[in-house]
Amino acid sequence: MSAIQGETFQSRSVQVKVLSVEQGEGRGARVRRSIGRPELRSFDPFLMLDEFKGGKPAGFPDHPHRGFETVSYMLPTSEGIFLHEDFEGHKGTLGPGDLQWMTAGRGIVHAEMPGNDKIAHGLQLWVNLSSKDKMCEPAYQELPASSVPVTTVEGVTARVIAGEALGVVSPVYTRTPTSYLHFEMEPNSRLQQPIPEAWNAFAYVLSGSGTFGQGSQAKVSDAHHTLALTKGTGQDGLEVVAGDK
Repeated sequence: MSAIQGETFQSRSVQVKVLSVEQGEGRGARVRRSIGRPELRSFDPFLMLDEFKGGKPAGFPDHPHRGFETVSYMLPTSEGIFLHEDFEGHKGTLGPGDLQWMTAGRGIVHAEMPGNDKIAHGLQLWVNLSSKDKMCEPAYQELPASSVPVTTVEGVTARVIAGEALGVVSPVYTRTPTSYLHFEMEPNSRLQQPIPEAWNAFAYVLSGSGTFGQGSQAKVSDAHHTLALTKGTGQDGLEVVAGDK
């Protein structure tokens, strides 16, 4: 398996580039939000993307969700952990590299609060459910870091949260077909990631910089930017070349 699909690979381009501006959320918490802001409000099935970073006493006390899924992913480099508990008594801990895919369905009330005195750093993505699934029974898929598939090819490391990358497939079931991939790229490494032609897609830069797309349409982006991608016939996916540091 190669990180490069071939010379005939046609990349999507960056249609909209949005800086994720820090804002208050929950109880004293700070997040960087992109999807869900006016610039990216209609981007089905994605409803919201937050990068969160913080610790005690800030957190997200009891709050409701209904009709969609929340995907909480603690970055492997996070030193902090989060504790989760819902109104039906389900409890869990989200540590470095851990994943929680929560289907709110017909409704759930839960809280997410820091579990130690260190800084927790992660992402939360909201994924819309189709009308037939909006009133389904609430459910959880919880994967510790050791169960999230990881592979490294040609300087590109992929953590496959949902979907497939570099020949590795996630065990997560997605009611709304979704691919969720965390790539770490060595300087100047190159990736061509296939994306189904009909899907909306975006990239979010956590750190460093890279060039997204091909030729005259390629755009450079650095940390905390969300890149909404074009969608059209003949576009195979996204090509990324990592920066030199």
